[in-house]
Amino acid sequence: MDNKKNVVFILVDDLGWNDLGFYGSTFYETPNLDRLAEQGNVFTNAYTPNPVCSPTRAAILTGKYPTRIGITDWIPGRDPQDRALLGPKILNHLPLEEVTIAETLKEADYKTFFAGKWHLGDTGFFPEDQGFDINKGGHHKGQPPGGYYSPYNNPKLTDGPDGEYLTDRLTDESISFLEENKEKPFLLYLSYYTVHTPIQASKKHIAKFRAKQKMLKDTMPKFENEGAAKTVINQYNPEYASMVYALDENVGRLLDKLETLNLMDNTLIVFTSDNGGLSTLEGKMNNRDAPTSVRPLRGGKGWAYEGGIRVPLIIKEPGKNQHRTIHTPVISMDLFPSILDVLDLPQRPDLHKDGLSLRSLMNNQQTELNRVLFWDYPHYHGSGWTPGQALRKGDWKLIYFYESDTYELYNLKSDISERNNLSTENPEKLKELKKELKTINDDLKTKKPTINI
Repeated sequence: MDNKKNVVFILVDDLGWNDLGFYGSTFYETPNLDRLAEQGNVFTNAYTPNPVCSPTRAAILTGKYPTRIGITDWIPGRDPQDRALLGPKILNHLPLEEVTIAETLKEADYKTFFAGKWHLGDTGFFPEDQGFDINKGGHHKGQPPGGYYSPYNNPKLTDGPDGEYLTDRLTDESISFLEENKEKPFLLYLSYYTVHTPIQASKKHIAKFRAKQKMLKDTMPKFENEGAAKTVINQYNPEYASMVYALDENVGRLLDKLETLNLMDNTLIVFTSDNGGLSTLEGKMNNRDAPTSVRPLRGGKGWAYEGGIRVPLIIKEPGKNQHRTIHTPVISMDLFPSILDVLDLPQRPDLHKDGLSLRSLMNNQQTELNRVLFWDYPHYHGSGWTPGQALRKGDWKLIYFYESDTYELYNLKSDISERNNLSTENPEKLKELKKELKTINDDLKTKKPTINI
């Protein structure tokens, strides 16, 4: 067998920061992911560069801020014509000239496999056009067009038997790939559609969580206002819980297969989400309540408050079986150079311009990365977010809203819930971070929303 290390990259859609047991959930159950966390590095301050999916997915694959690429909203986005501002135009695909982590590993003779949600372009811009040898289910839609049960209505995934659950099927496809390619180095990129809407329960697990719901103090959603939106502040939804449990069950199946095939000690495992959990919606969009809560974080998917951008991240290095908790702020673009570093492949700073390898953090050789993190979301979102930006430097977080031309300043060390706006009390810190924001905007040549005349 080739002595090169393998990569299993698991990306979950809309999974909230505390949707997993070891991140604090008491309603959802994730025994397999808890086990993985005990064997690897758990990041408590892991971020995505955008609070919605397509931009983050582009950033993971390229190691670049989505703004550099031109994808700052989910594809094709939502640009209402009756609001104060009009969002800048976005690209509706990941450009082919961008060199992805899959293409980079193919150059190193890796077999590359993709399963699940793509949402980075239509025909001509699919996974197989961006470095993946095999594509099972990746196309232009951002959610499963036929829902979570076969028939899937997915042009890149044949239907299974009636009643087959999509999360199970994508794992089956991944396990088949492992069995067929265990003798050669590989990248397995499993991009689950779950837990994105539609919220459709795993039928074999729903009874468990309906029973558990009855034991909750609050069996129905509780809300707080967030601008024009409402945020769910309790985890209550048994259908969602069953989806998380099915996800965990399938991650467990994949880990067990790696063990059975004697691949675990030679495989890098990365597990993360593309944005924060869906906890905040304008009014009651389509008469539905948000399915999860990410408290103590503020906001949720669609917001540059912590709830929309802080996500779970576990990295288990090959041959290591030791838990470490890492509090240093990191971001999705770091995963590309980290994978290269762990695989002992040369760094490609010409490609992953905005990412840094996390290997020194994981090896306890470094505790800080000393940089500014940036979020650019100049669009409206159904969560109630209005166009804006944010940055984090050390413990300090700055948020800017275009509509009102206002800034908010928070100290995350003392105020993880972003309740206490310190912009008036700390004029010098505000001035410093506004200067940082201008520097980043100039560097990235960000496109701003325009006034709707």
